[in-house]
Amino acid sequence: MPGRSPGPLGDGPPPGDHVPGPAYAPTPGAPAPGPGPAGEEPRQRLHPLSPVLHGAKSLVVVIAGLSWSTLSRVGFGVFAALVAALALGATVLAVVSWWNTGYHIVGRELRVHEGLLWRRTRAIPLERLQAVEVVRPLLAQLTGLAELRLEVVGGGKTEAPLAYLGVADAEALRQRLLAVAGRAPGREVAPAAEHPGAAPEPAGRPLHAVRNTDLLVSQLLTPQAFLLPFGLVFVVAQFLSAGSWSFIAVASTLTAMAGVILQPVRRVLDDWSFRLDREDDRLRVRNGLLETRVQTVPLDRVQTIGVTWPLLWRLKGWLRLRLEVAGYSGGEPDDRNRPDRLLPVGDLRIAEEIVAEVLPGVRLTGLPLAPPPARARWLRPLSVRVLGAGLGERVFAVRSGLLTRQLAIVPYARIQSVRVVQGPAQRRLGLATVHADTAGGSGAAAHDRDLGEAWALAAELTARAHAARRAR
Repeated sequence: MPGRSPGPLGDGPPPGDHVPGPAYAPTPGAPAPGPGPAGEEPRQRLHPLSPVLHGAKSLVVVIAGLSWSTLSRVGFGVFAALVAALALGATVLAVVSWWNTGYHIVGRELRVHEGLLWRRTRAIPLERLQAVEVVRPLLAQLTGLAELRLEVVGGGKTEAPLAYLGVADAEALRQRLLAVAGRAPGREVAPAAEHPGAAPEPAGRPLHAVRNTDLLVSQLLTPQAFLLPFGLVFVVAQFLSAGSWSFIAVASTLTAMAGVILQPVRRVLDDWSFRLDREDDRLRVRNGLLETRVQTVPLDRVQTIGVTWPLLWRLKGWLRLRLEVAGYSGGEPDDRNRPDRLLPVGDLRIAEEIVAEVLPGVRLTGLPLAPPPARARWLRPLSVRVLGAGLGERVFAVRSGLLTRQLAIVPYARIQSVRVVQGPAQRRLGLATVHADTAGGSGAAAHDRDLGEAWALAAELTARAHAARRAR
């Protein structure tokens, strides 16, 4: 099936036409870098404290780069002078960068201007907007600031991070960007400053809030935390038998253990006070302790929902939900701060309610999942009983995994292409794998189906995907 991208939130202006944007109240204390052409709103600057925060981060990097070995060689006085000089230089550069950075909305684009010697203007078409995040790192929380991050279709990374704005300004700009992205062509969206008597935007309908105690227990029920005491006992036994407690050996052991538990600790910090709300046709996710995040995701951009049952979580009947949205950047290599959390931990009842909000009419316990043929056990002797795939009324569902059970749910309207793949061993057994690909996501794959069934499944998926797109 030829790939087709999801329909945009709205059609932009014809090429070459200029759609003037409405005026936008500037951040207090931050004058605009300069007026634009006639009819354009003036550029806005970031918050005046932005250079201070960037300089503080640079200071930490400078101190880490100089290291303690430099201190021992040059002495404390010279070391302090080096740190002060480098920090001053970093702050000056941050101030110059802030002075030459501006942003404004022109028609259906967010334009970001930056650079001193080499000027650069980035134009982000808002009809490609997937999600907007308001992020508050620890320093930003202490100073009452926030960072705005945009996710767009086809972006390899987060686009146009605006660091930093006042919290109220970041929230107002977030609402305006989403409004411009979702409005019909020709419809103006005026900022709230021009309508002081207008009713405020509804806060949204709460869906679920994760208890922090459940979050802590869930991370204790991970292989890293569960096996850590056994590893500690083994290391102590080794030291006792060898009779050596050297500083290097102890430090190396503690460093290794810290590395093992770092991922569960990060997940607790990232998902602390997790809350999910519904705002009209959007989801709003709030989470984080040291770094708070507010993520807004349009429901019509969701490509896939993933359900995971880790082995130790199944003792308590827990699972987690993730979603895929076209255009999301990959996040960090260890999945930290990936903008795809839907439910960090919860039971089946809560998961059913959340899935019904994202995909109306879909029930996790009502999906028709048929197993592969018996001869598939030659390829997957342990997990063949877990495999399943089926066509629901509105979604394609695939189950897999042995120790960690996984379920992928793909709406037919989000399928971009369908593939039937056979490996050498599959050809000998008359089996094949059917892949349903989505825009920028992993989609779903029904492994080791009978060859005739695989081709019939692929044809049915193609037909249902076309029908779902025509019905939208």
